[in-house]
Amino acid sequence: MTTRRRRPMQPTDPRIRAYTDDHIRTLLAELQERGPKFGLLFPSADLDHTLDGRVLVRFNTAPASTLLNLLVLLLDADRERPCDS
Repeated sequence: MTTRRRRPMQPTDPRIRAYTDDHIRTLLAELQERGPKFGLLFPSADLDHTLDGRVLVRFNTAPASTLLNLLVLLLDADRERPCDS
């Protein structure tokens, strides 16, 4: 299997401004769903506030790009896990 190399999204990436509070809430819910099987628990993760047009996420006031990058890693890891048969 070939693994693709992706560059992490930077907090200053202009695409991040397109994410609304509702988008980020949906991504946080996905993190809550996918994270535990990899030992990642963020029970208090939530929206923090918007700074310079960018939504911040409350797990140590991380930018939304951190959330997006983490989800990409989880999705990639999930794809690479062998199927339970």
